[in-house]
Amino acid sequence: MYLSVKEVKPLDGYKLLLTFENGEERIFDMKPYLEKGIFKELKDKSLFNSVKISYDSIVWENEADMDPEMLYEDSVPYGIIKQ
Repeated sequence: MYLSVKEVKPLDGYKLLLTFENGEERIFDMKPYLEKGIFKELKDKSLFNSVKISYDSIVWENEADMDPEMLYEDSVPYGIIKQ
């Protein structure tokens, strides 16, 4: 399912609270990605917290970005896992 990301909020533990165009809030865990390529830089908390919306997805100041379809498919509904 392809849904645009409309809001993003960084959380503790390298998690992201994402709001999709259908209004659904989901939690995405970035920890598994922090050992790969450009995402290694996101271990720096200030850089991780720089996440913002770009077009239909998210991007960081170091230009790392994520596919919105993957963000949706690999995240869990917000009510299941709390911060």
